[in-house]
Amino acid sequence: LTNESIYHYSLNNEQTFGHQSLIFGLRELNSTEMNDVCSNSSITYLPITNERFNFTSNYQLRIYTSGCYYLDNNSQWKSDGLIAGPLTNHNQTQCFSTHLTSFAGGFVVLPEPINWNYVFANADFNRNIIIYLTVISVSLLYIILTIYARYKDKKDLEKLGVTPLPDNHQSDEYIYEIIVFTGQRKDAGTNSNVHFVIYGEEHETHVRTLADPHRKILQRGGIDAFIMSVPKTLGLLNCIRIWHDNTGEGLSSSWFLKYIIIRDLQTMEKFHFISQRWFAVEKDDGKVI
Repeated sequence: LTNESIYHYSLNNEQTFGHQSLIFGLRELNSTEMNDVCSNSSITYLPITNERFNFTSNYQLRIYTSGCYYLDNNSQWKSDGLIAGPLTNHNQTQCFSTHLTSFAGGFVVLPEPINWNYVFANADFNRNIIIYLTVISVSLLYIILTIYARYKDKKDLEKLGVTPLPDNHQSDEYIYEIIVFTGQRKDAGTNSNVHFVIYGEEHETHVRTLADPHRKILQRGGIDAFIMSVPKTLGLLNCIRIWHDNTGEGLSSSWFLKYIIIRDLQTMEKFHFISQRWFAVEKDDGKVI
């Protein structure tokens, strides 16, 4: 056999009709078998044996399936009247048709097995420095991104939950939930101390403070929930007076408040207070109240 010789053997769909599986075997002929086959053209079937043989040359075996199909009236792919021709290979499909229906070719090439002996024999660092550096770089990037994502997850968990106001009194038994929505505008969040008074038909609160000793609140785009306790019900809520002391550093002193929702946890009644304005000395009307 000459080097790089290519031998092609194909079975069309007529020859394989009704077969669930095909078995393909490959072995070298010994000198006696070679003489018999080459000198006797009447031999149509090569000898088959289950004995193990060693190859004296290197061979590569590629198996692929290819077919010709058309779309019937039910939008189903059929191969009736279509045969894959002998010139079919892994680069092209030859189709013979007995009708004039438009048809298409399809093929599946099985991947070649990985020669691990060859891989490990040529896996030294100096010959594959670019590959190793790429793998190391991608691995380090993946680790860094994983750590960063975990850090951001922890930060998101800190934003969850409801914070009891630090100025709640233990003897107060009437509970309200206050949800504060900070705007998405640039520099909308604040580090200033925010105070408020809620006025109801029956009572009003004293000056209260929005604060959380464990996490940052009132940040840009943030939604912060607080629990406020009072001695008794305030009745129907009429308004809320809210302001900050402008003690935040730099641009963190101003605050853009979208709106506040206050819910009476005893009656589950909600009260909405729309703001949509800046509390800042350098923006809009220059007021922080």
